[in-house]
Amino acid sequence: MDLYCVMGNPIEHSRSPWIHARFAELTGETLRYERRLVPLDGFAATLAALRADPGATLRGCNVTVPFKFDAATLAEHISPRAALAEAVNVLSFQDDGIHGDNSDGIGLVHDITGNAGVPLAGRDVLLIGAGGGASGVLGPFIEAGAKRIVVANRTLAKAIALVQRHAALALAHHATIEAQSLDTVTGAFDIVVNATASSLAGGGVPVAGSVLKPGALAVDMMYGPAAAGFMDWARAHEAVPRDGLGMLVEQAAEAFSIWRGVRPPAAQVLAELRAVVG
Repeated sequence: MDLYCVMGNPIEHSRSPWIHARFAELTGETLRYERRLVPLDGFAATLAALRADPGATLRGCNVTVPFKFDAATLAEHISPRAALAEAVNVLSFQDDGIHGDNSDGIGLVHDITGNAGVPLAGRDVLLIGAGGGASGVLGPFIEAGAKRIVVANRTLAKAIALVQRHAALALAHHATIEAQSLDTVTGAFDIVVNATASSLAGGGVPVAGSVLKPGALAVDMMYGPAAAGFMDWARAHEAVPRDGLGMLVEQAAEAFSIWRGVRPPAAQVLAELRAVVG
């Protein structure tokens, strides 16, 4: 049976096995999907061991924090969107080598515009963070028509590098993008996305409530208890909170389509998952 897995650290909270099992049921595909806890310094070694296991045929992997940049360096063939992000969250193992893609951004776009019903076109967006998560979504946000995107990060140099890498794409789509430090974010935004691991680590929200326009959509890429603090912060500032569960399902649907050539019913699975997790 074809094997797929999600690789990360931590990983025990991941709902990806449930999601992909449900996708398989609904599309008639036969596969096995598992979690893999990866040592912080052992991504390449863990992946090599998985591929060498004679008891399983590894076809693909989802990659989550903090290994998206590691996955990009290991991929022998990389999609344009993953190359722009320099981050990979979908690995496919084919006859000609390891293929890398990034489904994070398009997954979040689909969740915001489809499931949440909030258009990105013409909107002001604050993207908090400049790591693997933020790298994957900046390009798709530009392509979705966002008018202005500010990338705010604790280390300003990382935000600047991310913005510079997307400058040509922003110019082509008539979008304004800029980098700011978390301590000096200015302006108010229609959509605020927390792409840092602060929620997962139990940290506070890294920006002031003044960044939220009244009724703004505030999205944390985390979900479950990890996103609770951010969502409470959003409500306290009259914003509409949203966790990362929809993004998780939508990016998984994109990965499933890449691997199996079949598009699963993401909206149905998201509704079922929300019923399961409450």
